[in-house]
Amino acid sequence: MDTLISLRGVTKRYDGSAAPAIDGIDLDIEAGAITAIMGPSGCGKSTLLNLIGALDRPTHGEIVVGGIRVDRLGETEAARFRRANIGFVFQFFHLLDDLTVRDNVTVAALLAGRSRREADGLADEMLAQLGLDGRGDRYPSSLSGGERQRLAIARAVVNRPQVLLADEPTGALDRRNGENALALLEDLNRRGQTILLVTHDEQLAEQTAHRIIRLVDGRLAGERRVGQAA
Repeated sequence: MDTLISLRGVTKRYDGSAAPAIDGIDLDIEAGAITAIMGPSGCGKSTLLNLIGALDRPTHGEIVVGGIRVDRLGETEAARFRRANIGFVFQFFHLLDDLTVRDNVTVAALLAGRSRREADGLADEMLAQLGLDGRGDRYPSSLSGGERQRLAIARAVVNRPQVLLADEPTGALDRRNGENALALLEDLNRRGQTILLVTHDEQLAEQTAHRIIRLVDGRLAGERRVGQAA
């Protein structure tokens, strides 16, 4: 597989912190794979996702995503990059409760520069693919936890991003809905979606990922091939 994400000497240090959150990481992520990032709380997993997704900038080092030097982007350029290239799925959904289910997805397409008509069409297509057709005019508060996570995934992938960054995507779900959410991620991956997944769940990583990367104290502490790639 081709390399889609490359990090060289990446360090992130926050003001007032004695130790860096990310400490001199060199890492390549392959296109078309599910890569799981694991490690204890506070080891830098979410920070690493934020750096790759241009939500934060490294103190030192180089980050390339799809040929773009993410670490060099200004604020406006980073926002444009995120809209076009990155999808985010978080543990607690971060849905817009005052918008309908359809509009939660449509707004992501509108921000990427699509017309309202095109955005609505893409939203309806994604909702249908993820089993939420017929719920477009409802509000997120009326959905189950599993349905809200499916909605969050629909919003994340409506613009066909190069990379889907999923930070503990099953953490707020019961086991059944968590398994359903993972099945959706696996289905997206079979269609070619590159997924970078942060999780504490060893079984989830073993069953879902092609590769597991471990972090300890902001440093790479090992990796291995697993699951679908076996």
